[in-house]
Amino acid sequence: MKTDEQNSQHHSHLDESHSHSEEDYHQNSENTHNHHHSHSYDPEANTGSRLLITLALNFIIPVAQIIGGLIANSVALISDAVHNFSDFTAILISYIAFRIGQRGATVFNTFGYRRAEIMAALINVLLLAGASGVILYHAVHRFFNPETVNGIPVIILAVIGIAGNGFSALLLRRDSAHNLNMRGAFLHMVGDLLTSVVVLINGILLMFYEWYWLDPLLSVLIVIFILKNSWSLLKESVSVLMNATPSHVPLEQVQKFLESVPGVTGVHYLHAWQISSSDTAFSCHVVVPDQLVSNTSQLGGQLRHELQHKFNINHPVLQFETEECGNGTLLCEMSCNGKTSKNTCTCTDSSVINPDSSINIQPSINKE
Repeated sequence: MKTDEQNSQHHSHLDESHSHSEEDYHQNSENTHNHHHSHSYDPEANTGSRLLITLALNFIIPVAQIIGGLIANSVALISDAVHNFSDFTAILISYIAFRIGQRGATVFNTFGYRRAEIMAALINVLLLAGASGVILYHAVHRFFNPETVNGIPVIILAVIGIAGNGFSALLLRRDSAHNLNMRGAFLHMVGDLLTSVVVLINGILLMFYEWYWLDPLLSVLIVIFILKNSWSLLKESVSVLMNATPSHVPLEQVQKFLESVPGVTGVHYLHAWQISSSDTAFSCHVVVPDQLVSNTSQLGGQLRHELQHKFNINHPVLQFETEECGNGTLLCEMSCNGKTSKNTCTCTDSSVINPDSSINIQPSINKE
């Protein structure tokens, strides 16, 4: 039989193990939470240098294309050069916006300056629209006033354009997957690549057929392609600036998922928006049984972890309460009608964790 001293040592060991277990959990929870804001791998580490290389290429290529277009008397080649010059400006704006976006948060800009890149994407849309207008004007003029086009210079410069634009698109491809600003620059390069291919086809055909109407026709097709991509970029940029719900965050599904987590009795007043192309913010009210504020720490860590890995939400803010606030709807009434009343998202003291309960808990907002 164990002595009292042995039993005492045994219980002491269990308590110590339990203490270490809790400490390890909270440490892991904290690490999981911090993981959302600091990563060992930075996908934008070489973005600046890739932009600079692309910038240089998009200055050299259009200069050569304009010279060749004047020699060959090709409006398609000159229109491609004008488009490339607009791309040079667009990439320069993207680079400046990228540098501004690297600045950290301040008390005046608590989310940082990442939306400078969204503004750059919006400016690039305007530049593309302007370039399209210039190309379209010259193409219509050439339809009614056809001129002879020398196919050989067109072919040579189109090949140079394909090589340069293809390499530029390859440089920006990886960054375009997670950054709207870089996606705009990438689309510029893909557009230039395809345009150069069209110009090459034009040059080859002109060597065998006197289809001088084909040159302005291809210019119109280039304009259509540019405007199509511009419209897509415009919609995405405006959505971010308007704090629209990101397409990868279906609020109804997020609400159902959170309400299915054990310990959660209800979720309402969901908000989701993009701080930048790669950062998604989210807030909601989480209803839980009346309990100590400290007891919500473990649940909060679990919810943040799941939101990150299931919905790619890396900036969640959860407000815990013991009763539904307002009408307890999916969307906040204040956001729906712009009015403030007792039934909007402004909670009363009786709807948050009760400070006068028998276990004397204080109202809690579980912040990051």
